[in-house]
Amino acid sequence: MGKVLNYGMVGGGPGAFIGDAHRKAIGLDGKARIVAGCFSRSFENTFAMGEALGIEKERLYKNYGEMAAKEAGREDGMDFVVIVTTNYAHYEACRAFLKAGIPVVCEKPLTVTLEQALELEKLANEKKLLFMVTYVYSGHVTAMNIREIIAAGEIGQVRTVMGEYPQGWLAFEDIKGNKQGEWRTDPAQSGNTNALGDIGTHIENTVYRMTGLKIKRLLARMDKVVPGRTLDDNSTVMLEFENGATGVYWASQIAIGHDNGLRIRIYGSKGSISWFQEQPEVFHMAKQDGSLLEIHRGHGAIKQAAAKYTRLPSGHTEGWFEAMGNFYSNYIDCLNAQRNGVFTEEMIEYPTVVDGVDGVRFIEACLKSSANGNVWVDF
Repeated sequence: MGKVLNYGMVGGGPGAFIGDAHRKAIGLDGKARIVAGCFSRSFENTFAMGEALGIEKERLYKNYGEMAAKEAGREDGMDFVVIVTTNYAHYEACRAFLKAGIPVVCEKPLTVTLEQALELEKLANEKKLLFMVTYVYSGHVTAMNIREIIAAGEIGQVRTVMGEYPQGWLAFEDIKGNKQGEWRTDPAQSGNTNALGDIGTHIENTVYRMTGLKIKRLLARMDKVVPGRTLDDNSTVMLEFENGATGVYWASQIAIGHDNGLRIRIYGSKGSISWFQEQPEVFHMAKQDGSLLEIHRGHGAIKQAAAKYTRLPSGHTEGWFEAMGNFYSNYIDCLNAQRNGVFTEEMIEYPTVVDGVDGVRFIEACLKSSANGNVWVDF
């Protein structure tokens, strides 16, 4: 067990969903404690959140610039920062902390432009700072195990991939009072995309982390279905991968009857795998001989590289918090290893700034394809 690290948070004030989720996921393993924050543009809200979390008043800040400068100058300053603001603020906040020499964890999408994402990647590399982007779903033990199965060649060469992520919560015109919906559908806060950036990038990253496939080119249609909507709420993408495999991704927030239906189907030359994140305790595998397997977390069929993240015995459900906690656990272990001079790149099992850059590159390629009449665009 390494040193218990100190962290701070930007965003995640009273009533915010994702900041609270991050704090709970970090708390699962007791490897880090929150000591500082700038939780809101309103200092009154920041103070209220800090008081609820037991943070000293002197470590509650009016803006992230002040927070980065003062925490960097403290002997007991935070060891990393978690950025959970709306999309438009990611770049400036991440940049401020990287410049101050503080490692960063950021929600996805990393930034609203590829130029910004590439600058953050360059800055993190120059400063030798570990940077995690929280594509949480590939942190499930079953998702990690699928990665091991495919890497071992058990389903042969991947031929085609189907990824879908249907939600129904933004299917209606009137979203007044829906804080999460209001900012996601506002270009000033969300950037140039809604559904594709918010959930489509999860498909892109989960498929990549399971298969290792790199996108060669894509064709996207990004529809604005609900009247008055200025950003996409239903997007479809056709893909070709560098190994010649093909794929289709569907990201929708108008699919009434669906909650959070991320589903990945991967078809290879020797078999196939199907995984559904709403039921992450199992996945299904079809073999060349026609046998159909249902593989459960918590049993010997799970390979050790994934099984080491198992927290509970089979039948005791693990889910979304545990998946995010798995990545935080690895990230904090890597930070401690770096502090102790024993860190190597091979220790990293979390999504890095490179994953974040690829997510933004995926968004920009889709925007270009859709804007030009749904044409093929090189990735």
